[in-house]
Amino acid sequence: MAHFAEINDSNVVTRVIVVGNRDTADASGNEKEHIGAAFCEKLFSGTWKQTSYNSSFRKRYAGIGYEFWANLNTSAAVSGAFVNPLSNTAWTSWSMNTTSCAFECPITQPTLTDDQMTAGNSYIWLEHVYAADTDDPKTKGWVLI
Repeated sequence: MAHFAEINDSNVVTRVIVVGNRDTADASGNEKEHIGAAFCEKLFSGTWKQTSYNSSFRKRYAGIGYEFWANLNTSAAVSGAFVNPLSNTAWTSWSMNTTSCAFECPITQPTLTDDQMTAGNSYIWLEHVYAADTDDPKTKGWVLI
C-alpha cells in the first residue's frame, strides 16, 4: 500500500489516501510515484504527491494542513518535503532548517530540572515574549508553566 497526499494550489495538503500496490506499480511490479499520482488524478483530479507512512522519504508523513515544499531536496530520488506549518504561522521568529525540513526556534529550549518534571512543569514558546526581549542576543521566549 502507498499513501498519497492531495495538495491544493497553495501546496497545502487537503487529504491523504491509501492506494493499492497494483495502482502504483509499473509492468515489472515496481512502485512508481508518477503511476500512483496519475491513478489519483484520474479518480479525483487535483495534484498528488506520495508520502511515506514511516517517514522514509519527504521527511515526514503528510497531514491535512501540512505544506509541500517542492524546493526541499530530501534525497537523490525524491524531491520535496512535507512541512508542518504551525510553527511558522504562529512563530515568525522560527526559521526553516533545510536539512531536517522543520522549523527551528531561535533559542534552545531550556532543560527541565528533576523538580520541575516532578511538579509536571513544561516549557511553551511565547512569540510575544521573544519579540519584546531587548537583550542582545535575545534570551527570552521559552516560558515555564
